[in-house]
Amino acid sequence: QVQLVESGGGLVQPGGSLRLSCAASGFTFSSYPMTWVRQAPGKGLEWVSRISSGGGILSYADSVKGRFTISRDNAKNTLYLQMNSLKPEDTAVYYCAQGTAWSTRGQGTQVTVSS
Repeated sequence: QVQLVESGGGLVQPGGSLRLSCAASGFTFSSYPMTWVRQAPGKGLEWVSRISSGGGILSYADSVKGRFTISRDNAKNTLYLQMNSLKPEDTAVYYCAQGTAWSTRGQGTQVTVSS
């Protein structure tokens, strides 16, 4: 079955960087666009970024544009999210999701931005 395992979260100071990874298995990774979403404490899911199956088409929420970079390595079945210039409002659980719907996603990784 589909498995998505996120890693790379942690505690970072404002202005810092983190790189999230999502290891995918159980499906043909290279055939699917992939999505990052996040959920801040007490709030609903928020779309963050999306990448096409081949990696050539990228899109970002306005709140992260210019600071976050999505990428993928189809040979390694892995999705990435490079997060720079982190802000306290980026604090959330980050999930990778299969395709463009959010229903099939991993267990999430916690990102906390605080001094």
